[in-house]
Amino acid sequence: MTPPDDPPSFERQLELAAHAAHALRQAVGEVIVGQAEVVDQVLWGLMAGGHVLLEGAPGLGKTLLVRTLAECLELRFSRIQFTPDLMPSDITGTNVLVMDATGRSTGHFELHRGPIFGQIVLADEINRATPKTQSALLEAMAEHAVTIAGTRNVLEEPFFVLATENPIEMEGTYPLPEAQLDRFLLKVVVPSPSEAELTQILARTTGRPVAAPPRVLSHAQVLALRALCRDIAVAEPVLAYAARLVGNTSPEHPGAPELVRRGLRFGAGVRGAQSLVLAAKAVALLEGRAQVAFSDVQRVSLPVLRHRLQRSFEGEAEGLGTDQILSAVLEHVPARPEAILRTVQSG
Repeated sequence: MTPPDDPPSFERQLELAAHAAHALRQAVGEVIVGQAEVVDQVLWGLMAGGHVLLEGAPGLGKTLLVRTLAECLELRFSRIQFTPDLMPSDITGTNVLVMDATGRSTGHFELHRGPIFGQIVLADEINRATPKTQSALLEAMAEHAVTIAGTRNVLEEPFFVLATENPIEMEGTYPLPEAQLDRFLLKVVVPSPSEAELTQILARTTGRPVAAPPRVLSHAQVLALRALCRDIAVAEPVLAYAARLVGNTSPEHPGAPELVRRGLRFGAGVRGAQSLVLAAKAVALLEGRAQVAFSDVQRVSLPVLRHRLQRSFEGEAEGLGTDQILSAVLEHVPARPEAILRTVQSG
């Protein structure tokens, strides 16, 4: 008999991961109506250790989704409301002169930490801040650390940024630079609710407040699931498939579809390919599987790659969307192992 203090087997850990994912979906579903695919994609980002950009019109529950997820996890939550007058120190914090009981200066400075020192950080309306302020968030997203007065401060893990963006209202907004967009593992498009979902939303939001969702995962469990995500296996043909998908998003690729050559200036890069594999691992983990399937890579392709493509002037003039172009790439690149191997050998 296995001693009770022995760590669970890999198979048992996968079962627990699938159970945790189901419990999280249920808990979030007690507050959020519909948006099942959006919830799944946010969980992919959480498990894969990446950041998530939520894009959608106002009133679709983006902020409520992030708050609800934070309540389900034993993680420190903070919110940053981005505005054009927000300064970098408002995000990172600043050193403040310490005074003694008599009001005299002690000659020492103490760090007053800003909201970036949370573990789940909601960056609300991130495109309303100036590039200078956005750059302060970029260092934290990339390095999981911030530099204040020349001192590097490491952020506590897990560090998970969920940013919201309003694609409709453009006045007073600043487009996110490509370097910062590339730091988001996923860009999740939040759709409008159906009539049935809107009816349910009205019933929930115009009555008494609903109870807070239950706590589902502890801090240690979140870290354990993130570590387990890295252990999910990926076969060589699946890696080759992910690489070919990313390669075919470049208009300079010899085998790229016509829509890519006409509609894009630049395709996804190495970080896009890495994100594709990591997100696919998260899908397999949350379904309790030990190995990534071709369908997992296909499923994550749109949210992983849509924000990493730069449209050409011709593509913008024709109104070609990145999702439309990526759909053409998915149709163009074969997913069968033998087809991939033949293509690689011939190329």
